[in-house]
Amino acid sequence: MELAVLEGFEGSYAIIEIDGQTRDIERRLVEPKAKEGDVLKWDGAKWMVDPEATSERSDRMKKLMDELWED
Repeated sequence: MELAVLEGFEGSYAIIEIDGQTRDIERRLVEPKAKEGDVLKWDGAKWMVDPEATSERSDRMKKLMDELWED
């Protein structure tokens, strides 16, 4: 299963990151409720939000930020 992170939107395109490389894809190929920072999975027809992977990514990012700002 292919996973990506939604970087944002520009007009009719969504910018996603897959394995460190960004790609512009048609916005219609992304689930409408998706927002910046969500982890997406390809279901064969559309990029869908993966709530569990998004939560895990968010927790990892928060932990990294907390470690960075520790005294």
